[in-house]
Amino acid sequence: MEDRQTAKTGKREAAHELLPVEAREPVSAEIARKLLDYLLSGVLSPGDRLPSERELSRTFGVGRSAVRDALKPLTLLGIIDVRQGDGTYLRATESELLPKAVEWGLLLGERRALDLVEARRHIEVALATLAAQRRDEQDLQDLRTLLRRMEQAEGDDDFIEADMEFHLRIAGTARNSVLAGILMNIRSLIQVWITRVTYAADSVAPSYQEHVPIMQALEAKDPAAAAAAMAAHLDSAGAKLSRTLEAERAVSAAALKEAKVGPSAGRS
Repeated sequence: MEDRQTAKTGKREAAHELLPVEAREPVSAEIARKLLDYLLSGVLSPGDRLPSERELSRTFGVGRSAVRDALKPLTLLGIIDVRQGDGTYLRATESELLPKAVEWGLLLGERRALDLVEARRHIEVALATLAAQRRDEQDLQDLRTLLRRMEQAEGDDDFIEADMEFHLRIAGTARNSVLAGILMNIRSLIQVWITRVTYAADSVAPSYQEHVPIMQALEAKDPAAAAAAMAAHLDSAGAKLSRTLEAERAVSAAALKEAKVGPSAGRS
């Protein structure tokens, strides 16, 4: 067992040499991409434990908070499993989203964030239009339940889950398997988006209020109103994502500057 662990440690050290962090984008985004390359390299097997936050922080030369931010989207995408008090482990996954996650850049940084905002807006406006035309009473009942869950959510995570399910239920109500399938293919990325914006917000109340006109339009069986309400909601959500990313870039740049200055300042 000890020899196996020693061999793995050696592999990790070799892999870490290939993981330099550059400051062209949010530090956490760069770390997440490097971590993903590391995880896909075959150094670890499903169920293996990743290096600790302290080790990763030392390897990348950044603060532990930047490492934690980098691990969050990997957790949301089902690539790793963070176990409180035990460590972080590589999960077994056959998700078709994995190559898409690599292609999109995982953290919704850079230009890909704007691409996702644009794509989601077109897809969900079309789905809302069809849903208003095709919904039945069971659809409305399910959507009312989800909207009520959003209103009564006890925490951010509860709200995020209900928010995601509300949008997916509208996709099902549209009864167009192609459009719904496209939305499902970017589901994990949208959840990263919703999570980032929700965690950064002072309150979820404004987001909840943006969903109410969508529900009302579906109840009224008004496709034009449903499209307009969904477009307004996603325009707002896209703007919030842009502001969140900009704020994170500023924080990450400051953290990187502090990490670079801190250790050298303490040397004798």
